[in-house]
Amino acid sequence: MKIEAVIFDWAGTTVDYGCFAPVQAFHDAFEAYGLHPTFDEIRQPMGMLKIDHIKTMLEMDSLKKEFQDVYQRSYTDEDVHHIYDIFEKALMEGITQHTRIKPYVVETVQKLRTKGLKIGSTTGYTDMMMEPVLKSAKEQGYEPDCWCSPDATEHFGRPYPYMIFKNMMNLHLTSVHHIIKVGDTVSDIKEAVNAGVYAIGVIEGSSLMGYSEEEYQLLSPDEKMMAITKTKQIYVDNGANAVIMNLNELPELIEKLETE
Repeated sequence: MKIEAVIFDWAGTTVDYGCFAPVQAFHDAFEAYGLHPTFDEIRQPMGMLKIDHIKTMLEMDSLKKEFQDVYQRSYTDEDVHHIYDIFEKALMEGITQHTRIKPYVVETVQKLRTKGLKIGSTTGYTDMMMEPVLKSAKEQGYEPDCWCSPDATEHFGRPYPYMIFKNMMNLHLTSVHHIIKVGDTVSDIKEAVNAGVYAIGVIEGSSLMGYSEEEYQLLSPDEKMMAITKTKQIYVDNGANAVIMNLNELPELIEKLETE
């Protein structure tokens, strides 16, 4: 299996350990609207286009009931857009605090480029949201050859495969069978499966695991193993071809794939 390119996700995969920028912004937006989602509920749709994320949350039984209790009616598209506007403002105010590159990203990308691989990326952020992320990542030494938000695919984000196909076109890739997608959410895996590319879930620092770097290090060995096992199983259940602890394991996995 010849690999031509690796397409990475952003928050939770290459930047923002634990994917906290959008989580906090969603939390603030729903709270401002009189709703009180749990952090687990916030993380379930993570990786989707953000307005789709909000719609998905509002369809959850608990939030649908809470909305009905608070407003004495069902939610409308206008409510979705109001929550989104609050979310967008909160995210843009706080995102610069969550753009630190995750461990092993820069070194791994250098190794992959040495092998002649191209580096693409997809995201659930919009172009505007990506501006500070791209700037900060470049300053820290990470700049993919291509990036694509749902703005470039007529607002069809994950789990649709179109951002991957846009990367393929921009990077002149020949086949989905020669591409790897790496992400940290169920939406990432579904995006990869729907595109027909090789899907890899990353465990440490993922939105799916949901721990900050400090919290993760403070877990006992048993707690850490339980969290790893649970995260890995969710990836596999949603179609991941492989699961890695962190990006340091990616070059070796690619070498193995190319010899099969």
